[in-house]
Amino acid sequence: MKLSLLGSIGAKTRHRKILLMVADFLLISLSYIASWVILMRRIELSDYFLTLTLSGVTFIAVFLLVFLFFGMYGSLWRYAEAHEFIKCLLATLVAAGAFVGITWLWLQPPVVSVRIPITVYFLSSMMAGISTLFLRMAYRAYRTTRTGIKKTTEMKKVMIIGAGETGNAVLIDLYREPERRYEVICFVDDDTNKVGRKIQRIKVEGTTEDIPKLVDRHGIDIIILAIPDASNMERSRITNICAKTKCQLKKVPDLYALVTDATSIVAQITDVSIDDLLGRDVVDVGGNKSEYLRDRVVLITGAGGSIGSELCRQVMAQRPKRLVMVDISENNLYDIQQELLRGRGRRKSIGLVAEVASVRDENKMDLIFERYRPEMVYHAAAHKHVPLMESVPEEAVKNNIFGTLNVARCADRHQVRRFVMISTDKAVNPINVMGATKRVCEMTIQSMAQRSETEFVAVRFGNVLGSNGSVIPLFRDQISAGGPVTVTHPDIIRYFMTISEAVSLVLIAGEMAKGGEIFVLDMGEPVKILDLAESLIRLSGYEPYRDIGIKFVGLRPGEKLFEELLMDEEGLNKTKNQKVFVGAPIEISAEYLFKMLQQLKSLAERNDRDGIMKILHELVPEYGEMEDVRLLRKIKAHGELRVERGERKVER
Repeated sequence: MKLSLLGSIGAKTRHRKILLMVADFLLISLSYIASWVILMRRIELSDYFLTLTLSGVTFIAVFLLVFLFFGMYGSLWRYAEAHEFIKCLLATLVAAGAFVGITWLWLQPPVVSVRIPITVYFLSSMMAGISTLFLRMAYRAYRTTRTGIKKTTEMKKVMIIGAGETGNAVLIDLYREPERRYEVICFVDDDTNKVGRKIQRIKVEGTTEDIPKLVDRHGIDIIILAIPDASNMERSRITNICAKTKCQLKKVPDLYALVTDATSIVAQITDVSIDDLLGRDVVDVGGNKSEYLRDRVVLITGAGGSIGSELCRQVMAQRPKRLVMVDISENNLYDIQQELLRGRGRRKSIGLVAEVASVRDENKMDLIFERYRPEMVYHAAAHKHVPLMESVPEEAVKNNIFGTLNVARCADRHQVRRFVMISTDKAVNPINVMGATKRVCEMTIQSMAQRSETEFVAVRFGNVLGSNGSVIPLFRDQISAGGPVTVTHPDIIRYFMTISEAVSLVLIAGEMAKGGEIFVLDMGEPVKILDLAESLIRLSGYEPYRDIGIKFVGLRPGEKLFEELLMDEEGLNKTKNQKVFVGAPIEISAEYLFKMLQQLKSLAERNDRDGIMKILHELVPEYGEMEDVRLLRKIKAHGELRVERGERKVER
């Protein structure tokens, strides 16, 4: 069937080429005949019959051969732009020059009785060039606009933001769309010089500030953001304006995608993601530009998870000698393995290994370390779902604390150069089991750094957009189901970052590490979850509280109203990267810590929840303190408490 389809396409292409050559043959012939007809008033046709015949055949043959040479029959003229028309003009000039040269040297007496009048050269060439160019322009205009005349009630009304090259390309692609589902009504652009002008009959009716007014006036259904080079701040501003309307908001991809993707722009248009509402530029910490991992053996635990899989992608981009991916979830591990194998391309020299194993099994981890001898370890394996871990603290302890300890000991025994652990802002003044276990993991890493030649560090950041279990996919599913969207508390706030930012921080931490540090990313201002929910509902084309309800369900077990990135005792030290900081290490008695861990391990093996909770409280004294208690301690130490927009801050 595939061969049949290819044959059909090839036949259509050949037929189109033959038809265009026949059309050109007729136009060129008529142009030449017409030039002689115009001149017949002043000459005797009988005197020029032989000259006319021979020169006519030469004229037609030269033009067709030159057009073939210039590839005039290999282009899709429905998509022709200025380049194709310039090529047609050049082909005409070359053909005219070749015709003049041939006839000047050949069609002279005694071959013919009289010479060709000079006016024939000029007039016939001009008419042939104009007629063939007009044919192509007429065909392009017909294919571009023929479906634009037919309008149906099913068509969605579209506004395009950005009256530039990308906006024009989107407009053309929408015209070409076979099903004609969209009718472009207007443009908007913040360049006031463009306001009032037209792009292919479509008027630029205002700036982005006029969007709500224009949406109401024209009944717009869809807004397309066609400014791929806009900064995140600018995109956030425009997105928030559009979120006040009931329109669906879509965007074209970035400039790199536009240049490298062969498909149409319309095919690449996607929904605006919640990232566009965060109001800050993506932090570039430079991790993916480095070649620090080139030709090294790298091991990643939790390789199938959100962070782990992105780590695998960015590590592969640095061309390591071997990438060892470890995960207990065979399905997730298989997915990232197959993705990397497909995208490996010329990097087939990179060893790619997938090991199904649990970090809880120290013997198996030791075998993996002995077999592959990693130089860099990124430890991303962890249980991270806060409410779930509240009900099974023994599992959080086994996986997070002792999984980390197992991998860290293996790294120490096998002389790994650097070990980077993924931590969380929930480890700061934790009020939940997950946060408390991650805080113990940080303490373990800092203690290992005191006694090992391996450089142990931790990386701490907030919520990751789009990660497994994050709030955004949950909101989307709830909106698709008709609501309500569930928010735990109207004042709850969180720090957010993209997966690529998180992984870049992990990579740069591995490059900058000296041992014992906790790296922290400047994540900007925290975001109110209620604002995200309302914006996401509007971006989906609905009105919050009217079309889609929002239900406040109360804080879940172990959940905070706000998160912190530093503990009271920690201070921030600058690094060479302006967006990356290091928390000052807290003094930890390694002897005391490992003694307590021995007791905790025994309790975890017996699944003694009460005993586990007691040890966690002893190891992490701030664990379980109510927020108000810690706030009172801060007030006592630092001064006045100020509350703003749901955020709590302490003023000195």
